[in-house]
Amino acid sequence: MNENLFASFIAPTILGLPAAVLIILFPPLLIPTSKYLINNRLITTQQWLIKLTSKQMMTMHNTKGRTWSLMLVSLIIFIATTNLLGLLPHSFTPTTQLSMNLAMAIPLWAGAVIMGFRSKIKNALAHFLPQGTPTPLIPMLVIIETISLLIQPMALAVRLTANITAGHLLMHLIGSATLAMLTINLPSTLIIFTILILLTILEIAVALIQAYVFTLLVSLYLHDNT
Repeated sequence: MNENLFASFIAPTILGLPAAVLIILFPPLLIPTSKYLINNRLITTQQWLIKLTSKQMMTMHNTKGRTWSLMLVSLIIFIATTNLLGLLPHSFTPTTQLSMNLAMAIPLWAGAVIMGFRSKIKNALAHFLPQGTPTPLIPMLVIIETISLLIQPMALAVRLTANITAGHLLMHLIGSATLAMLTINLPSTLIIFTILILLTILEIAVALIQAYVFTLLVSLYLHDNT
């Protein structure tokens, strides 16, 4: 109970060197690949999920937007595996770090916006000033639309960080309460432990949903600029 509540969110080090890079590179190693003509059930299920997700996100895009399909599929797989590995005991979740999430959100958002300004500059500038705006409101609306555009990558990163961090904190608190109640009241311990199991199942769903939401929003930003 004396353990620091935020200790699991501190970036780990090995011999004084940051180990976050190794942790970030670890999830891709867990993705199975096949060298055979006929795949097993695991590879077949994995390919089916990738095709389903890719089709879901790429349906609304034109030919130029679909060139991002490999990047978006890789992004959702990376975030999902990182979030799921973070649910293991004594593990570190890189997606709880706002700096890492910003490092993912800003380049993707900037790439989509720059593509929009290069290919459809009139439509991109039209978003700053809706049609039929009264003349006295034009300066204010331009400022508001500019702020709303610049805040998009921050919203992406904060949403992912907050959801993953909140779930881990809640699991930590309920797990600590379960250990504390173990020697005091066994029936209460069983109830709290059941809640912990249900919360763990919920967090698995949240880990997958947040990966999908992050990638889907990037896909929507891309759709608006292509």
